[in-house]
Amino acid sequence: MKRTNFLLLGAFFLLCFACNQAAEEEVEADPLAGLPPYQATMIQHSVADFDVWKEGYMAHDSVRSAYGLTEIAVGRMMDDPNSVMVLSRIEDLDRAKEFIAMPELKTAMDSAGVTSAPEFAFMNVIRYDTTEATTKDRVMVSHKVNDFDAWFAAYSKEGRTARAGYGLVERGMARDMDDSNMIYIVFAVTDMDKAKARIASEELKTLMTEAGVEGPPTITFYTLE
Repeated sequence: MKRTNFLLLGAFFLLCFACNQAAEEEVEADPLAGLPPYQATMIQHSVADFDVWKEGYMAHDSVRSAYGLTEIAVGRMMDDPNSVMVLSRIEDLDRAKEFIAMPELKTAMDSAGVTSAPEFAFMNVIRYDTTEATTKDRVMVSHKVNDFDAWFAAYSKEGRTARAGYGLVERGMARDMDDSNMIYIVFAVTDMDKAKARIASEELKTLMTEAGVEGPPTITFYTLE
């Protein structure tokens, strides 16, 4: 009788182990994890005419390269096509700051028709997708959190598959250099209606609040050029 009970107990533990192992195998793979981080800068400003600005911007490419800046993306805001965002990878933070401070840059921007004071942000890119996306529509969600690790745990729990069901496919995530609890997340938008509905939903607002997001996020829809 004791031997029978022992065998049953052993079978129970084996079953539990198998269940736990299966649960671990079901954890969603994260294709954006494990890639080396890098530094980047984001510049946002308005222009009088996008085509004129783009021509002047491209003419200044050799100067950017000399200071270690490499373009990642140029975007135009969906609600204002003459509002532009440029994201660049930087090799050296000090050199990038020298570039931004140089008087010649302001002259070049004025000549290209920049009509607003540029806004700069320096960030550490900690996650990014190197595969080609099927759409050029993007949304950037930026917000501050109380604790990054706690927030990221909640973000990861929701999962990439669930977000994709709302038309949101993560392309990258960064933390601001001056405030590491300031987060920027870029999503490719595969279904605009679903994406906007999800972003505006009370469910997402509740999830963000519970994850420690401080205040309302800044939502920026744009299209890659």
